[in-house]
Amino acid sequence: MDINIELNEQKRKVDFNTYDMSVKELISMIGDNIIDIAPEYQRRFRWDEERQSTLIESIFLGIPIPPLFMATNANGSWEVIDGVQRLSTIIHFAAEIDSMARKQTQTEQPLKLTGLKKLKSFNKLQFIELPKSIQLDFLLKPIKITTLSDKSDKGVRFDLFERLNTGGIKLSDQEIRSCIFRGDFNDLLKKLSKNTFFLKIVKLPKNSEADGTREELVLRFFAYLNNYELFDHSVVDFLNSYMQEASKRFDYHKNEEIFNEVFKQLSGLRYGIVKSKTRSQTSIILFEAVSVGAALAYKSNKHINISKFYDWVNDKEFSNHITGATNSRKRVLARINYCRDKFLEK
Repeated sequence: MDINIELNEQKRKVDFNTYDMSVKELISMIGDNIIDIAPEYQRRFRWDEERQSTLIESIFLGIPIPPLFMATNANGSWEVIDGVQRLSTIIHFAAEIDSMARKQTQTEQPLKLTGLKKLKSFNKLQFIELPKSIQLDFLLKPIKITTLSDKSDKGVRFDLFERLNTGGIKLSDQEIRSCIFRGDFNDLLKKLSKNTFFLKIVKLPKNSEADGTREELVLRFFAYLNNYELFDHSVVDFLNSYMQEASKRFDYHKNEEIFNEVFKQLSGLRYGIVKSKTRSQTSIILFEAVSVGAALAYKSNKHINISKFYDWVNDKEFSNHITGATNSRKRVLARINYCRDKFLEK
């Protein structure tokens, strides 16, 4: 493709607007649910009081702070992409005690400034304890905002979450999807990620239990089960595309029934979805092959033969399917179909 054509095509997918809004306006918009701070962020990011105080000091002094990035939803509301900590800090400091803005950001107790280097006399003070003139000065301070229009496609929104969200702990791809594709399908992923049989046989390290990994595995199950023949190298693009489509059209009853039955039968695996009792973690590639292969077998005759699982899962032939360069359509088809055939054997 011509370099100029490619650039222009990608630029057409992006549509931005910029604003300068006062602190007071931002607090009001959060309280009125015009600005939505996604709970996926809120539960993970917490600045300590000294870091929050430093931001407040910068705003008082007129020192430029990074702009807030938002995405516009179809209903006109704004969704925070980058700036949750800054917004939460502003609410923590300046919002009224019983305001909806505090409830939205879970900042019930007012911030008491601490550790300030320039405005030392402000230390140990809350917003309400400052002179009215200084309170008003803070509330009228402008904050720069850049919004991504809802005319921009979901892929661009995903890119922005990846590129711009730098607040403390990097969000996983699935946490980003959970922010972008909120709705019934996303709720189903969360529900099924807590399925008893699924939890029993899918072994994850402790640090992967709260970062969306289980929800992504459920997404992978449905994406590969329903679309694996369309896979084309990029896992992220494949999952993003599937989740976008499933958020619009998805047979909930049929797919949930398949998921529940497949993992109920797989729960008979003594050590879980691992290659042996000495393995404490389920690899993603193994999970995809085994779970989707089992689902295809279940769809064929309602029964999944797990009696020889730990024999064939360690065969050299199968190992070749799940090692090396695994993300090609040929390798995906081969390992899923291999598992399907083994689960169908009598």
